[in-house]
Amino acid sequence: MELGIAGKRALICASSKGLGLGCARALAEAGANIVMNARGEEALALAAEGIRSTCEVEVTAVAADITTEEGRAQVLQAAGDVDILVTNAGGPPPGVWSDWDREGFIAALDANMLTPIALMKALLPGMIDRGWGRVVNITSQSVKAPIAALGLSNSARAGLTGYVAGTSRQVAPYGVVINNMLPGIHATDRAVALDTGVAQQEELTLEQARARREQSIPAGRYGTPEEFGAMCAFLCSQHAGFIIGQNILLDGGATNATL
Repeated sequence: MELGIAGKRALICASSKGLGLGCARALAEAGANIVMNARGEEALALAAEGIRSTCEVEVTAVAADITTEEGRAQVLQAAGDVDILVTNAGGPPPGVWSDWDREGFIAALDANMLTPIALMKALLPGMIDRGWGRVVNITSQSVKAPIAALGLSNSARAGLTGYVAGTSRQVAPYGVVINNMLPGIHATDRAVALDTGVAQQEELTLEQARARREQSIPAGRYGTPEEFGAMCAFLCSQHAGFIIGQNILLDGGATNATL
């Protein structure tokens, strides 16, 4: 399928690995020129070079902490006129309700709510002026069904979801489309960290912890960054103009809900 985004300029946050990298690759394969961002310079450079070697597109890598004002300014200056924005940031640590204090909530809000909002506020005006734009926010399946151990993530991502629900409908008349992708467990470093925590807590091997989690997923496996990236690219395509303010689950059926 021709996605119609060849030559568009895309900014993908936290794209040196995992789901962000899956999105960056898919957008580059569709012909978009990409700006990749992550905090780790070495991993980011390797990821960017890997895409350059396989896709005939412009790849710009900016190592910066996107959750800070200074980092955002650096990334936005390098990015220029962005047609496609993919926001992404690692989730806050798991725990129980008594673990989380004000500082923990502020950090979660900064990374998983306020940073995506700041990026949208910076880039939406240009998209509106050009009459075309796509924004995909990578949130979590916990927006649909909260995960008890991820209370910080539940809270921050739900706030972002509320913001997108209203904003997406305000900018839609100008050809700008905003949607959220809600990943379940995918084969990324985040999954390894979560499975390691379970393994240590319950005296299991990492393999046992993963196998048990896979049994709870109707698809019987973890998702892959490649299939996640493919959905991201579609939501950024010319075919997604009538998909407004939606929360797209990619969880292998793990969320047991009718709607």
